[in-house]
Amino acid sequence: MNYFVDFACRSLNKVGEELCGDKVEFFRTTDCVIAVLSDGLGSGVKANILATLSSKIAITMLKAGLSIDEVVDTMVHTLPVCQVRKLAYSTLTIVKIDVSNNVYVVEIDNPSVFFIRDGGVKPLESTERCINGRTIKESQFVLQEGDTLVLTSDGVIHAGVGTILNLGWSWPEVSCFLQSVIDEEKTAREITNLLLDVCSDLYVGQPGDDTTVATLKVMKPKWATLFAGPPQVKLEDQQVVKTLMKSSGKKIICGGTAANIVAREIGEEIQTSFDYIDPRFPPIASIRGIDLVTEGVLTIKGAVEILKDVQMNSRFEKLEEGHGAARLAKLLYEECTHIQLLIGRAINAAHQNPDFPKELSIKLRVIEELEEILIKVGKVVHIQYF
Repeated sequence: MNYFVDFACRSLNKVGEELCGDKVEFFRTTDCVIAVLSDGLGSGVKANILATLSSKIAITMLKAGLSIDEVVDTMVHTLPVCQVRKLAYSTLTIVKIDVSNNVYVVEIDNPSVFFIRDGGVKPLESTERCINGRTIKESQFVLQEGDTLVLTSDGVIHAGVGTILNLGWSWPEVSCFLQSVIDEEKTAREITNLLLDVCSDLYVGQPGDDTTVATLKVMKPKWATLFAGPPQVKLEDQQVVKTLMKSSGKKIICGGTAANIVAREIGEEIQTSFDYIDPRFPPIASIRGIDLVTEGVLTIKGAVEILKDVQMNSRFEKLEEGHGAARLAKLLYEECTHIQLLIGRAINAAHQNPDFPKELSIKLRVIEELEEILIKVGKVVHIQYF
């Protein structure tokens, strides 16, 4: 794709409910990006199941290359209209962006997508048609750098109804708010959090409906390169350091041996800190020209756990804890879109169980977990082994 599509989503559960009745699915390849937001009828377990089923059906079929007509037809036959309320069991908003930044938006009973370009909310030129009894709205256009798409469930436009606001927040008022806060520097996560925090305030901390925001923002890629572990062959030390130092964007080193290799090859000293912010993680160090230097496996594993908590539970405050794992997680989550991992395969005896084969080393398993969670939070990851 010509640009990177930054993505973030977050939900507020209806007060008293453990499960959210909205569901967001996101899929990225080198050729396309697909985002699906579904709002299940009602709330709680039933709504969660309906929304999950709807979003899973939609994204699985779209990933397989099936048309929106086939998706909607399957949805109609899988989730019929509620005979009591005469309402669909779930709603959908689908956004698909291809390699040329052509975007296709489908809206089925959800609030209209907010499209922000050049600081203003632009109305989407849409057409309506009927597929097997369901009316859908379709829009097609080409995205530009800086464009933002904000998808919402109806909990957003109804925020405050019956409490602070008689009739809720409304689409035009949400539109004005987004115009006032979105700028070039705001990430998808920041936009999502700003909007959802206002919704929470309007609900006085007790949401009357499941409330979900999903944001896609078109931007230039931001790179980070992480070097961890010495190469299997010592002669490759120089090559891996050269790759690290020539890379654009943020530069990260995880592990004492890796730090010593870099310091030796570039002729710099390692400055070690003795400030233990959290006893679970060794303190960070510094090397001139490197953005972050941390301990190895323990710190990476800690960063993985923080990123999982952010992804699953929206625990963003963990990114601000200041220790090495939090600083690593924050840099990878907030300050880059593309991540290159330079991983040495040399075996550290301290990380091995003698009953395990070499490929099951703790280090490599942790790196696999890191790659997996980074992809889940919307990053593009490349791994090179030495």
